[in-house]
Amino acid sequence: MNDSVVISIALGILGLAIGSFAGATVWRLRARQLRLDAKHGEKVKIKDKHQVEKLHKKNPLQDRSVCLHCGHTLKWYDLIPLVSWVTLGGKCRYCHKSIGWFEPTIEVGLAVFFVVSYLCWPTPLVSGFDIAQLIIWLVAGAGLAILFAYDARWFLLPNVVVFPLIALGALNALLVLVQDGFAWPTVVSVLSSCFILSGLYYLLYVLSQHKWVGFGDIKLGLALALLLVDWQLALLALFLANLFGTILLLPLLIKGKLKRQLHIPFGPLLISGWAVAGIFGAVLLRWYSITMLGL
Repeated sequence: MNDSVVISIALGILGLAIGSFAGATVWRLRARQLRLDAKHGEKVKIKDKHQVEKLHKKNPLQDRSVCLHCGHTLKWYDLIPLVSWVTLGGKCRYCHKSIGWFEPTIEVGLAVFFVVSYLCWPTPLVSGFDIAQLIIWLVAGAGLAILFAYDARWFLLPNVVVFPLIALGALNALLVLVQDGFAWPTVVSVLSSCFILSGLYYLLYVLSQHKWVGFGDIKLGLALALLLVDWQLALLALFLANLFGTILLLPLLIKGKLKRQLHIPFGPLLISGWAVAGIFGAVLLRWYSITMLGL
C-alpha cells in the first residue's frame, strides 16, 4: 500500500469525523440563532422552541449531542461517523424515529472533499508552503460545509463561521503574497478576486436595495476570493455558481413554476463553484484555452 493510498484513507476518516462535528455544529448554531430570535422578540415556532430546549444547555460542559425527536443524550457509540447511522438503519437507538439524511450527507460529503482535494490538488505537495495551503483549504472546507448546510436549510450564513473563514482566507492570501515576494501581478490578482466574488455582489446589494443578494453572500464571497487568490479561478467560481443555479432552476422553468419571489440560497452555489474552481480550475481553464480559444 503506497503513501497516497494511506493518506487518502486517513483523510477520508478525518473527513467523516470532522463532518460529524460539522453536522452537530449546524444544529447548535440553529439553537443559538433561535434563542437570539426569541430574545429580540421574534416569533419562534413551538417545534423550534423544543429544539432549543433539547440542543442548548446553560452550561457549555453539558452541551451534548441529543436526539432531536426524544431529546435523549447520545452515547459515544451512537456518534461514530456514518457507522452508527448505518448500523441503526438511520434511526434513533432510543425512540426509533428516523434520523434523516442530513448528518450522514455532511459526513460523506466532507470525507469526499478531503480525499478529492488531496488526490487532485493542482500543485505538487513538495514544500511546506504547498502543504500549508492544502491544510488551509481543508480547514476552510470544514467551515464551508457548515455554511453550506445552514444556508441551504435556513437561508442564513452565520457570522460566527463566516468571519473566521475570512481570517483564514487572509492568512492564505498572505502566504501566497509572501511566497511571491509581494509581486505586483499577485497583488492585483488577489484584489481582483475580491472584487469578482465580493465587490460585484456588493454593487448588486446596493443597486437592488438589499433585494437581489444578501450581505452574507458578500462576506462569504470575500472569504472564498481570499482562499482562491487568483482572479481567473474567482471568475470561474462565479460562473460555475451561476451555472449550478441555472441547472437547479431549469426544471421549475420548464414546468412554468418559476416565480419571481422564489428565494434560492446562493451560499451553497458559491461554495460549490469555489470547490470545483479550486480543485479542477487549472484543468478547466487549460481545456478552455485549448479547445475554445485554440491557444
